[in-house]
Amino acid sequence: MIVRTPMPDVSVVVPAHNEATNLPTLIAEIAQVEHELPQRFEIVIIDDFSSDETSSVLEKLAANYPSLTVRRMQRQSGQSAALSAGFDVAQAEIVVTMDADLQNDPSDIPKLLAGLEEADVAIGWRRDRKDPVSKKVISKVANAIRNWMTGECVRDTGCGLKAFKAKCLAKIHRFDGMHRFFPTLVKMHGYSVVEVPVNHRPRTRGRTHYNIFNRSLRPMADLLAVRWLQKRTLRYALQEEKVVVSA
Repeated sequence: MIVRTPMPDVSVVVPAHNEATNLPTLIAEIAQVEHELPQRFEIVIIDDFSSDETSSVLEKLAANYPSLTVRRMQRQSGQSAALSAGFDVAQAEIVVTMDADLQNDPSDIPKLLAGLEEADVAIGWRRDRKDPVSKKVISKVANAIRNWMTGECVRDTGCGLKAFKAKCLAKIHRFDGMHRFFPTLVKMHGYSVVEVPVNHRPRTRGRTHYNIFNRSLRPMADLLAVRWLQKRTLRYALQEEKVVVSA
């Protein structure tokens, strides 16, 4: 007899690199949110070739959480690649992304799902960030430059907590650094975006993977590429075909 598992309503995609100490808490919190909602979740963790105990921790967690799917990259490939791999694995019509460091709060997922009732993509806006001043300044400057170059007015493109209707992800250009430009990339194809205020928690375990290079210098090259895509992306629609009724 073949037992068919019901398709999930929501896929929660989490890229993780050396987050062994945070993943048990994160997955328990996501599972608790699912318990409180009518939607069925799947949790997709993409292990970006971690060098700590992430792999063994996830193996143990998978035995206790039937909704957990774990995939490991063949080599460390970065956040964009891990997210892209997660999108390929995700089965649901709604995809939620979040970081593995516990700074994103899974209890905000219902707010994002509600945001999809009025838009195609709902992105988190960390209204009260719990980061060091230096990190907040770099992020604020980068966000301002990004908005100026792309003609956007997004308050927080760097928040990992986002929700997408899966049809949007099938259209966007995939490249290294794409995670910084999701609002712009989906708008290129006519999809709508709404910002949702979300909680932000201080990092208490593990080490941040960001520095001045991957926060400001490298993204500038990505920004120029996105600006080029904005100008060169095809935008067209066919007129309604006229039906001729013969006598």
